[in-house]
Amino acid sequence: MKKSFKISIFAILTLVLSSVLFAGCTTQNEESQPSNSEIETSSNFEVISTEDLKAALEDDSYVIVDTRLNDAFNGWALDGVSRGGHIKGAVDFSANWLNVDVENKESILEEALKTKGIASEKNIVLYDANDEDAKAVAKYLSEKGYENILIYNVREWADDSSLPMVKYENYHLIVPASIVNDVLDGKKPETFESASNIKIVEASWGEEDSSYANGHIPTAFHINTDLVEPPPTWMLGSSEELTEFALTHGFTKDDTVIVTSEYQMPAYRVAVVLRYMGVKDVRVLNGGLDAWKAAGYEVETTSNAPVPVEDFGIAIPANPQIITTLDQVKQNLENPSFTLVDNRTWDEHIGVSSGYSYHDAKGRIPGSKFGHAGLSDSNSLDFFRNIDNTMRNQNEIMSLWKEQNIDLDSPLAFMCGSGWRAAEVLTYAQVMGLENTSLYSDGWIGWTLEEGNPIETGEPTN
Repeated sequence: MKKSFKISIFAILTLVLSSVLFAGCTTQNEESQPSNSEIETSSNFEVISTEDLKAALEDDSYVIVDTRLNDAFNGWALDGVSRGGHIKGAVDFSANWLNVDVENKESILEEALKTKGIASEKNIVLYDANDEDAKAVAKYLSEKGYENILIYNVREWADDSSLPMVKYENYHLIVPASIVNDVLDGKKPETFESASNIKIVEASWGEEDSSYANGHIPTAFHINTDLVEPPPTWMLGSSEELTEFALTHGFTKDDTVIVTSEYQMPAYRVAVVLRYMGVKDVRVLNGGLDAWKAAGYEVETTSNAPVPVEDFGIAIPANPQIITTLDQVKQNLENPSFTLVDNRTWDEHIGVSSGYSYHDAKGRIPGSKFGHAGLSDSNSLDFFRNIDNTMRNQNEIMSLWKEQNIDLDSPLAFMCGSGWRAAEVLTYAQVMGLENTSLYSDGWIGWTLEEGNPIETGEPTN
């Protein structure tokens, strides 16, 4: 997960068969938008009324599709809507996915339509909040032969508090680019009203001359992941090491921290460690640096230095329950209500590949359950991301786990090789509101470095 990370991440983007596509260019817009009656006079597609939409939600011949940014679907009140989230029962297919330039784009779009039940024989209601996204998707579908297409402006639905909208319970943990930009402009956007000591950081493996020097979000300072998981084993740092890290980088327990990265995994890894240490409020930029650029914002190459502090404010770790240790895994696996979720590739899980160039042991921890990761190698998380590296639809993620008979009401510890992939998956689980979840940080590598721990290979029998 170290030096090979930057090389292989580009190769996996075209392999996603069940992910959704690019959501990046629309930014928050507070200007007034047209009503559905006004849209009807300016669109070639029929507009559905709010009353008819309510009835359509109870009709299996209809599919309701949110065409906005995934951040809006998750819960953020973007484009000036009065309530964030999506219409209950809707699926997501963002208009911005149509703009991505990627190999096999059309086959990936087709798979996304199939996964979400957006079929030509259905009556398809496409909604947005800007009178642009829905019509873009409608045009795309009509060119593919879809005929029964209606559009809708979700502002009318959001303005009626009696109509159900769904937002992920902890949607604030992954932040859209427009909200980060508002923070940089000195504003206090939703969920940041009580935020203090806001810091933006860039996490990546290596020194500043790596991805950080090529461009980062303005004001962000660099965090080398080696500081929270020191080599040569890259296991989670000790309390003493993490305390030194906090003080030299100016972190206190009262901070609000937004973690960004050119890629996603190091950002989530650092974010989970900061929560474990005891930082009050830790978020991650949803989609990473690509989402920032796609929204039209500039990056800077200036080196920003953190301001050291003398006191973190509490003993580290203040939230030890976020990390499950190797000894706790051994003990918990004897409890039938506990599930160790293996977020590695299938080849890693069954012992065909170790997943790492610097670690040879192959297999899985007995009693663990396959929880999906990516399609290629230890740098991939295709099953959990849209192709723009934002979080995938909650229902689709949960379906993956239910297919593996993972009880989502039981205590869950997520693991991978050394904690990077699983940290991202853990955060998504927390975004969705799953409680009693943790990260087995040492992962497969930590398990096999300790002599005598049992190993299984081959396809699971249960």
